[in-house]
Amino acid sequence: QVQLVESGGGLVQPGGSLRLSCEVSGFTLYYYAIGWFRQAPGKEREGVSCISSADGSFTYYSDSVKGRFTISRDNDVNTVYLQMNNLKPEDTAVYSCASTGFGGYDCDGNSSEYNHWGQGTQVTVAS
Repeated sequence: QVQLVESGGGLVQPGGSLRLSCEVSGFTLYYYAIGWFRQAPGKEREGVSCISSADGSFTYYSDSVKGRFTISRDNDVNTVYLQMNNLKPEDTAVYSCASTGFGGYDCDGNSSEYNHWGQGTQVTVAS
């Protein structure tokens, strides 16, 4: 069964950092691109970042997080990470990871590219 499980969320002060993890099972991570999305109450779901299949040579970041967030992958442990630095209150949201179809490479923040989703982890940035 295909599963994606996020972890690492929590409460952090503005300017702080968190690292989210997306552990996948039921498929071989190597062959799939992975995206991170977030959704805050009353807002549309936003594509935050994604990383291509295989060695992750292609990455995408939304304008709102570029320069602050870094996505990476470790195929040996079937995990994709999202390092979030200099967090802002505007980053508060439920963060979810999702997988593309087989062989995903030039991924982006469009949710239509993804067909399996995790349940999400809450990130709250507040004093």
